[in-house]
Amino acid sequence: MRFQSFVKGAATGALVSLAAISTVYAQVVENNVSTGIRYSADLGPVNPSTEINLTVHLKLPRQTEFDKAVEALYDPTSPTFHKWMTDADLKTYAPTGAQIEIVRRELEKQGLTILSTDTNGFTIRVRGAASSVARAFNTQINQFRHNGKVFRANIQNAQLSGEAGQYVSTVAGLESHQAHPLVSRAIDPKTKQFYPSTEVTSSTSAALSKNLRGLMTDQCLSAPTAFDFQSGTPATNGVYFGNVYMQGNQLLLISCDYNAASLQAAYGLTAAYKKGLDGTGQTIVLVEAYGDSTIEKDANVFSNLMGLPALTSSNFQIVYPEGQPANPNAGVLTGWNTEIALDVDWAHAMAPGAKIVVVVTTGQDSEDFQDAIRYVVSHKLGNSVSNSYEIDTDLIAGSLEQKSWDQTLEVATAKGISVNFSTGDSGDEGLGTPVGAAGVPSVSPHATAVGGTSILNQVGSSTGTITTGWGSVGNYLMQGGIVQDPPAGNSFFVAGSGGGESIFFPKPSWQKALPGTGRQTPDVSALADPYTGVPIVLSDQFGVAFLQYGFGGTSLASPIFSAFWAIANQKAGKPLGQAAPAIAALPKGDIQDVLPTTPSTVTNPAGVVFDQNGSNYYSAANLFSGALDTSTGFTSAIWPFVGGDTWAVIGFGIDTSLTVTPGWDNVTGYGTPNGLTFINAVAAGK
Repeated sequence: MRFQSFVKGAATGALVSLAAISTVYAQVVENNVSTGIRYSADLGPVNPSTEINLTVHLKLPRQTEFDKAVEALYDPTSPTFHKWMTDADLKTYAPTGAQIEIVRRELEKQGLTILSTDTNGFTIRVRGAASSVARAFNTQINQFRHNGKVFRANIQNAQLSGEAGQYVSTVAGLESHQAHPLVSRAIDPKTKQFYPSTEVTSSTSAALSKNLRGLMTDQCLSAPTAFDFQSGTPATNGVYFGNVYMQGNQLLLISCDYNAASLQAAYGLTAAYKKGLDGTGQTIVLVEAYGDSTIEKDANVFSNLMGLPALTSSNFQIVYPEGQPANPNAGVLTGWNTEIALDVDWAHAMAPGAKIVVVVTTGQDSEDFQDAIRYVVSHKLGNSVSNSYEIDTDLIAGSLEQKSWDQTLEVATAKGISVNFSTGDSGDEGLGTPVGAAGVPSVSPHATAVGGTSILNQVGSSTGTITTGWGSVGNYLMQGGIVQDPPAGNSFFVAGSGGGESIFFPKPSWQKALPGTGRQTPDVSALADPYTGVPIVLSDQFGVAFLQYGFGGTSLASPIFSAFWAIANQKAGKPLGQAAPAIAALPKGDIQDVLPTTPSTVTNPAGVVFDQNGSNYYSAANLFSGALDTSTGFTSAIWPFVGGDTWAVIGFGIDTSLTVTPGWDNVTGYGTPNGLTFINAVAAGK
C-alpha cells in the first residue's frame, strides 16, 4: 500500500540509495550511525539535560555458537529440538564477570547510573543525562523528523570509552524511535466521523447483548444488485451492478463488525473449544504503554456483552515493571488506552480460557519496550507475547536499534517464547517498493510478524467466509446527489497491511525458499480491516462505558494470532517457541492461503455513466484505477448511505507494491490460521 511520498523532494535519490545498500549491511557495518538520518530532517542536538535510559548489550564471546544453538532449537532433526534454554544455559554464553565489571565501571565513571544487570549477564541498563551519554559513547545525539515522527540518533560512530568499548555489542536508547499503537478505526465516508457509540449501563447491558446484531452485522456483503443513479438537468445516469456492502446501512445498522461468537466461528475456533482448546493453562502477555485505569472494568463490560468469562484476579493481571507512569492520564492522551482495550478484549475473545497479563511501560521509547520484553522473558510471564505497535521502517531504523531489538528477542526465542508484532497499517510506507518497507521490530528474524486481512461473508452461504489481504480503498459513485464521472477520482480512505523486505537482516534459514535476500515480513496474518472489524468497550473521562464500533489495524491482528498461538501451546502441552519458523514449515492446507481473488470477485461492481455526450463504461478495475498499481485481483462492492444522495464503491485486497499472491506474500505472509487444522498442525510440529 502506498500512502505518502517517500521523503518529500528526495524520493528518487532515496530509492536509488536503497538499491545500493547491501542486504547484509548490518553484518559488516563499521559505523553505527543510522542511514535513516540521511532521509530525515535534522532538528539539532537533543537537550543536554534530557534523561535517557539505555540498555547496553554486551558482546557474547561465543555469539556464533549461541546463534547456532538457538537455531537448532527449531530444527526437528536436532537432538535439542524444543529443549528450551534455561537461565543456566544462557549464562554459559555470557561474557565473563570481569568483562561485565569493566563495562559497569566505565559507565559509572562517565556519570551514568546503573539500573540493573540482567540475570544472564547479557545486558546492563543505565540512565543518565544526554550530555553524559554522548560523552560516554564519544558521539553527538541529535533529533530528527521523518514522515511526522521524531526520533533521536547519534551522528558520529558511537563507542563506549576505554577498554569497556570492546565488550559492547550494541546499545538500545542511544538511537531511539517512539512506539506508535497501530489501531485503525473506520470512518463513515459521508459524515467523515467515527461511527456513533452506544452507552452501556447496568440497566441496558442485558438488552444490548441480545440486540448486537441490530447494531452491527457480520454479513457485510449482500447479493449483487442493479442500481440506477440520476442527477442534473439534462440528466446524468450512473447504472451499476454488483455486490453490495452494508446494505443494512439503509436500515440504520451502525457498522460491519464481528462480535466474539461470529469471529470465533469465522476462524473455526468453535470446534476447538468443543475439544477444550480455549487457552486454558496458558498466558497471553500484552505489552503496552502507560496503562488504562478502567481497563479491567471495561473489559468485563465487553465480556458480559459478548458472553465471555469474567476477568478476575485469577485470569487477569497488570504488571508495572518500573512502577506506574507519573501521569495517570498519559494513556488517554496518547491513545494507548484504546490500544489496550482492543488488545485485552480480543485476546480474551479468541482464547477465553487463557490468562491475560498486561505489561505496562512508563514511556514509549523503543528502549522502554525492549526492557518490558526482557522483563516478560526473565520473569517467565507467558509464552505468547503480543505487541501491537511499530517503531519505524527497516530503512530508517539504524544498526543500534535493529541489533538491540534482535538480541533482546533472540533470548526470548531461546527460552521458547514467541514474541509477536504487528507489521503496520501503512503498507509500503510510501516507498513504492517492499525493500526497506518492513516495520521494526517485526522485521527481526527472532520476531513473528503479523500482517492483516479482511474477512467477509460469502454471499449465498449462511456460514461461509472469504478472506482477502487487508488493503481498503473507496471511491464515490454519487456524492451529495451528483453522479460522479469518472467515479475513481475521489478516494475517501486508504489503509492496509504492512510488510516488506529488510535491507538490514538477511533471510533466516526458514525463509530460504522465499524471494529476495533480506528477511521478509509478514509471517502470518489475521483480521485487521476496520471495515470488516470489531467493537470494543471504552470508558469516557466520566467513567461511562461505551460500545464503540469499527476497530481494526494490525493492532487487532497481533492479539488474535497470539491467542491462536496460546491455544496451540495448550494443545501441544508444552511451549512451541517462536511461531514464525513453525508456520514456514507447514505444508499446504495446514494454514489458509490468502489469495488475490475470492468467489465474490466475479460480481465486483461495474457500470456505465450516461450523459448528453454519450456513455462511459467503468469496469471493476476502472473504478479503482488510481489505487490498483500491481493488484490483479480484489473484492469490491457498492456501498449505499442513509438518505440516498451518496453511494460509493469499496474495494478489499487492493495493493500497490505489496501484493497478495498464492503461497507466501508480503501482505498476508504464509496465510491466516484456519482453526483446529492450524492448531493441530503446529502443535504436532509438522
